[in-house]
Amino acid sequence: MRIREFRLTDEQVQELKGAYHQCPDGSTRTRYQAVRLYGTGYPVEEIQTITGCSTTSLMEWCRTYSEYGAVALQDGRLGGNSAKLTDDQRAEIEIRLHEYTPHNLFGTATQTGAGQFWTVEDLQKAIEHWFGVRYACRTSYVRLFHACDFSYHRPEKVFKSQRPLQMAEFEEQVEKN
Repeated sequence: MRIREFRLTDEQVQELKGAYHQCPDGSTRTRYQAVRLYGTGYPVEEIQTITGCSTTSLMEWCRTYSEYGAVALQDGRLGGNSAKLTDDQRAEIEIRLHEYTPHNLFGTATQTGAGQFWTVEDLQKAIEHWFGVRYACRTSYVRLFHACDFSYHRPEKVFKSQRPLQMAEFEEQVEKN
């Protein structure tokens, strides 16, 4: 069995207790508590049960505390999301999606034959055209559709090799018969 090298002095224990009680952030408090418990000799399994942290995280927090002190244990995440569009831009998109069809914007270069209905691919192209923004994930476009009160419909199949003139002649023949 390995002997634990990480031990806290009474001053360090008091520092971590004080930081714990003054901190409003839950994840930072967990770090303070885990390091304090480990440094005072609690078994790792018990610390994991109390705090819910992994062994790897616990060891990393102890190493960070040893090198940089209690301040380094603070949660550095900024929170929020990295929204690429502002609320005003989203509102403008909603208006534009209800005003225009993909055919109005892109002509025949739409994902559906008639360009009458919006698809994720058409929305992606429109947002990139309007705002210069491109999401990495298709889900972001689906969520944007949902936020703009659009529902999902399976798009019609488009055969890019179809010839419009011959199609019109064929439909004319079908109508005559």
